[in-house]
Amino acid sequence: MDQLSIYLPGILLAYSAFLLGIASPGPNILAILGTSMSAGRKSGVALAFGVATGSFTWSVLTVVGLSALLTTYAAALTVIKIAGGLYLLWLAWKSFKNAHSRHDLETRVLDGGQHTPIGYLIRGYVVQMTNPKAALAWIAIISLGLQQDAPFWVGAVIVCGTTILSITIHVLYAVAFSTPVMVRIYGRARRFIQMLLGGFFAFAGVKLMLSRS
Repeated sequence: MDQLSIYLPGILLAYSAFLLGIASPGPNILAILGTSMSAGRKSGVALAFGVATGSFTWSVLTVVGLSALLTTYAAALTVIKIAGGLYLLWLAWKSFKNAHSRHDLETRVLDGGQHTPIGYLIRGYVVQMTNPKAALAWIAIISLGLQQDAPFWVGAVIVCGTTILSITIHVLYAVAFSTPVMVRIYGRARRFIQMLLGGFFAFAGVKLMLSRS
């Protein structure tokens, strides 16, 4: 219980950063929305599972990579947290900028025409794994919950929790946005959501940069 109380705040902060990051649609989310609306719910769900699988892969690679790095170079944690904090602050700036933008949510349809569900799953995985921002995002997320000399179970809990959240939220996006109604509803609440995200990312970025343990 003592160990849990030490690491739980960071784990929950990592979950929150991941969850709110999904709430701010990037190219992958917009692809899921556009696929659900143009190719149907089944195709959107398949693409969502592909993106979620890619997120799982990135989380495992990041946890393993950071753990190995910190085992060899303990001082690297400070550099990693500063880099992750700066990335979160950039996300905060981007969210505040989007909140003041007049552009509504614009969905994205992947090129290449219709595919089978397996084809959409593979495309979702490839799109997520080839996203250059994914590595920076996962470094920031894992750094929030992974402290110096943290036991193995901390990284495993972060990976398992974010994987469950990833599958759930991405599939919900695919199901909910299979009709244009949800796009309009989200568009009306977009500015409030972006302001809320900006505030959280700014808080998490500052907290990560000030943390040294």
